[in-house]
Amino acid sequence: MKRSWAFLLTALTASAAIAGAQAQSYPTRTVRLIAPYAPGGIADIAARLVGQKLAEAWGQQVITENRPGANGFLGVTAVSRAEPDGYTLLVATAGDLTINPVLFKKVPYDVGKDLVPITMLSDTPTVLATFGGSPFKTVADVLKAAKQKPGEIPMASPGIGSINQLAFEWMGLGTGTKFLHVPYKGGAPASTSLAGGDVPLGILAISSVNPFLQNQRIRVLAVTTAKRSTFNPEWPTLQESGVPDVDISNWTCLMAPAGTPQPIIDKIHAEVARILDMPDIKERFAAGGAVAIPTTAAELDARIKHDTMAFKTIVEKANIKVE
Repeated sequence: MKRSWAFLLTALTASAAIAGAQAQSYPTRTVRLIAPYAPGGIADIAARLVGQKLAEAWGQQVITENRPGANGFLGVTAVSRAEPDGYTLLVATAGDLTINPVLFKKVPYDVGKDLVPITMLSDTPTVLATFGGSPFKTVADVLKAAKQKPGEIPMASPGIGSINQLAFEWMGLGTGTKFLHVPYKGGAPASTSLAGGDVPLGILAISSVNPFLQNQRIRVLAVTTAKRSTFNPEWPTLQESGVPDVDISNWTCLMAPAGTPQPIIDKIHAEVARILDMPDIKERFAAGGAVAIPTTAAELDARIKHDTMAFKTIVEKANIKVE
């Protein structure tokens, strides 16, 4: 028995030493950052901003690889099945890790078993917005109209099951209102339609509505987070506007395949945290309404679990279904 324990201890020590040595030399070749969506989305932007700085720091290529399709399933699954050596990483969104698992009956990956957290990258509030010629001047106006015509006031979002839809469903659950969901194939077409007055309201990303703010084709009524946005501190929050509890944002994070050696995870984390604290990176994220937000792996894990439980409740109570 003593020999068995001694052998196990020796093996573990040797394994730790090898992992440590691997981390010291890491990376020795190209690192891929998988973004599960098309270019231009928040995952793609985060991957390219951070990837460029990682390449400069490491002296190795760091490429962003877009794997759009199947509501993010393709990209996330590819990383969950990749070699756990630090050379294939995932830039995921809140939807990939906290909504998909509670919205779809069959998900080809298990967030807790197949992936390990490294750090959050960015956090972006969505906004309740209306077109420029709308009669809605405040959130109170919207709620009053929705109570007078339950289920008839159209509300645009980038798609069924999006974090944007969950935001207005949460708003409805807390205020006794119901909206007519009008899903689009992305934030850009939804915001364009809103700016043209095709729909009166939308829950959209700041980056989606930003092109229409200066010419006042879109007006923001409130942000969906508990705190005001640094992008425009004059915008009130939904909570300040009489909508209880709603605190929802679209964040991105960095994940690795389960089994990736801890020393490599630690090295990646340290470098990314340094990058996210750079003034030019903060400024470039802020241009799209996002905040660079490095966290510990434990903090990211806690955020994933918290949001998953909150969104599970919303999906069930609002009876959100996907085909």
